[in-house]
Amino acid sequence: MDTFRKDLLDAARGLVPADIICKNASIFNPFTSTWETGTLAIKDSIVLGIGEYSGNVVHDFNGQYMIPGLIDAHVHIESSLVTPREYARLVALHGTTTVVADPHEIANVAGTAGLEFMLAERDGAAVDIQYLLPSCVPATPTETGGAILDAVDLRPFTEREGILGLAEMMNVPGVLAGDPGIKEKLALSQVRDGHAPLLSGKDLNAYILAGLQSDHECTNLAEAKEKLEQGMYIFIREGSTERNIAALAPLINPSTVSRCSFATDDCHADLLMESGHIDRCIRKAIECGISPDLAIRMATLSPAERFGLSDRGALVPGRRADFCIIDNPHSFVIKKVFRSGMEVTVTTPAEVTVPPESFHCTTPSAQSIRIAGSGTARVIGLVHNQIITEALEYAVDDTTLPDIGRDLLKVVVVNRYRPGSCGVGLVHGFGFSGGAIASSVSHDTHNIIAVGTSDPEILWAIDEVIKARGAMVAVMGNTRTILPLDCAGLMSTLPYPQAVARLTDLHRTTGVMGGIADPFMYLSFLALTVIPSLRITDRGVFDCSEFRDVPLFIQ
Repeated sequence: MDTFRKDLLDAARGLVPADIICKNASIFNPFTSTWETGTLAIKDSIVLGIGEYSGNVVHDFNGQYMIPGLIDAHVHIESSLVTPREYARLVALHGTTTVVADPHEIANVAGTAGLEFMLAERDGAAVDIQYLLPSCVPATPTETGGAILDAVDLRPFTEREGILGLAEMMNVPGVLAGDPGIKEKLALSQVRDGHAPLLSGKDLNAYILAGLQSDHECTNLAEAKEKLEQGMYIFIREGSTERNIAALAPLINPSTVSRCSFATDDCHADLLMESGHIDRCIRKAIECGISPDLAIRMATLSPAERFGLSDRGALVPGRRADFCIIDNPHSFVIKKVFRSGMEVTVTTPAEVTVPPESFHCTTPSAQSIRIAGSGTARVIGLVHNQIITEALEYAVDDTTLPDIGRDLLKVVVVNRYRPGSCGVGLVHGFGFSGGAIASSVSHDTHNIIAVGTSDPEILWAIDEVIKARGAMVAVMGNTRTILPLDCAGLMSTLPYPQAVARLTDLHRTTGVMGGIADPFMYLSFLALTVIPSLRITDRGVFDCSEFRDVPLFIQ
C-alpha cells in the first residue's frame, strides 16, 4: 500500500478535504489502550489521522465507540462447514475484517488444488483472508490421506498474494528429531506457527529453538505461562469445543497483552451466526476478568503485529480504514462494520467451483467393524470443552458391546481415498442412548468417521456419507438427517443461513439421541493423531504418547 503520495499528504495536513470523516466518536488507540474523542479522516481507504478535518462524506456516530477491525489469529475456515466467501459474509457482520487461516483441512483432501481453491475464494470476500501454508500434509508420516505436500510443493506458493508464512507445525516428534523435510519447510518463511499441546521443559526448548513462534493449544495456565516466558506468541482459543479463555484469562495483563491474541480455530457456522466470532471471544474475556481495553488490544493490534500486518490493527495515519462501531466496551455489541472505509452489508452469495471429489471407498461389511474378544480395552475418553482425550481402560466383552450403560460406544474410521481400510475402537463420553452419527470431517486426513449404539446404524450412517460424496449424517430408528458437504467433503456450498438450518436439524436429531452437545465437533477430532492422548484411525487405535498404533486390547 503506497501511502507516500502527495494527495494523501495534502489531505492528512488538512489542505484538501478527506473522502470520509467520522465525527463524534470515542476512538480506541491500541498502542496506549486509551480512548480519544475526535474526528477520524479517511482518503482512498487509508486513515489520515484524528483532528479537525472536513470531508465529502460525513458519519456522525453520536458518541459511540470506534475500534479497529477485529482479527482472528488462527482459524480453519473449512471447520465452519461453509466455503470461504460464505464464511467471510458471516464473520464480517460480527466485526471481523481480517482472518489468518490455515487451509490444511482441504490440503489434506485435495493437495495443491485445494490451496488454489482457497486462494481463489479470497477474491470478493467480505473480509481479508490471509493464509499460512499448511506445514503438515499429512499431519504425521503414518497417516493415509488425499495428498502429500513437501517443501517443493509449497515453495511456489510462498510469493503468492495472501500468503503470510508457514502454518502450525504439528509434527512435534519430527521437529525434535531434526527431520530434514521439516527443516526445509521451516526455511520457507520467517513466520512459523507452532502446535505443541502440553509440550514442556527441554523438549519445549528444542521446539522453540527450531524456529516455532506461536501456540494455540494451551489448555491450562501453567502451560501458557511457560510458553509465553520462552518467547512464544499465545493464541487463546475459543472454538465450538475448544474453550480455553476461562482457564487462560489470568495470563493477560498490560505486560503480556502484546504477545497474546484470540483464535477461534474450529467453529461451526451455527455458533458463528448465533453467538459471534472474535466479538464473542471479547465478551467471554471480559466476563472472565480481562479488561475491555486489553481484550480489544488482543483482537486488533496484537495479531497484526505478530504477523507483520503493519497496515492494520490500529486507527492511526497510514493504516487501512477497517473499523467497527460498538455500543460500549463492556457489553461489546457490534453496531456497524466498515472495511476500507465502506460499511459492510449483507451481500449476495457467490457461486462456487469446487475441487474434484475424493471418495473412492465402499461401505464396510458388518464383519469388518466387529470387535472380537474380551479383556481390558483401551478406550478414548472425551474431555468436555477440549479436543484432548483421556486414555481410559475398561474391562469389556465383545458380547456386550456397545455398552450403553457404561457409555462405551463403537467408533469406526473408513479410509475415503482407497477401499478396504477400516479401523475400529471404543469411545466414552458421547452418552448416546440410541442411533449413530457419521461424518467426512475428520481431522486431518478427513476419512469417514462414525460412532453409534449399534452396528447396523453405524453402517447406515457411513453409507449415507459415501452416497452423498461427503456429509454429516445422523440416523436413529427410521430417521435420517443430513448436511451435504459437497465441497471436498468438508464444506457446504449452500448459503450460510441454509447450512446453519441443516446443522440445526442435525443437532435436533442428536438431541433426541441424548448425550453431549455438538457431538459432530467432538467426533471430528477423534482421528487427529497430533493431540494427546488416544485416537482412532483407519488402522485402529493410536497412542499419541507413544506415537504409534496400539491394539485395542491391552496384552
